[in-house]
Amino acid sequence: MTLHYSATSPYVRKAMILLHETGMLDSVTLAPSMGTPVDPGTMPVGANPLGKIPALERDDGCTLYDSRVICQYLAAQATKGPALYPAAPALWETLTLEATGDGILDAAILMRYETALRAPEQQSAAWIEGQWQKIARSLTALETRWMAHLEGPLTMGSIAVGCALTYLDFRHADRDWRASHPTLAAWEAKFAARDSAKATVPPAA
Repeated sequence: MTLHYSATSPYVRKAMILLHETGMLDSVTLAPSMGTPVDPGTMPVGANPLGKIPALERDDGCTLYDSRVICQYLAAQATKGPALYPAAPALWETLTLEATGDGILDAAILMRYETALRAPEQQSAAWIEGQWQKIARSLTALETRWMAHLEGPLTMGSIAVGCALTYLDFRHADRDWRASHPTLAAWEAKFAARDSAKATVPPAA
């Protein structure tokens, strides 16, 4: 299998952490890809018409894209490591938590694009703040309603949240999300200490 990836993509990082946790890293060949919504660059548009990563090319089937699809596929192939997608009814909590982590990432990346890809006179402070409010509400929900799940066995839900929090530090450190979410910050510190997390930390900007 070939995984189109970038070391700075938090969506790719989800899949990479899964590969580390399940001992499957040698099962994929990594193909570096770079691009933006306004310049696809080397993004695998032939494999994924949306021009996004990760994209997982398989010898025996269609190319998979969207990190949630790829992670479910890889987890189904795993023969060791944690059960990252537990059986129902716990599955529904895991999937909702994964969607929450990915939603934080979606909003954080839109904030990044607004300032990195648009000229100053085209940028909307209201748009940026609107995206941050999605993140702020999600962080509060995690802090107040999801800590029991996060403190339990590792799942793709907790991996997604961990990747989202790292991305906030990576691109939006000035927002200092930790100051008002001490319990979540303490959990993130434990997540960041995992070997799989340390091996996939995005490079300095």
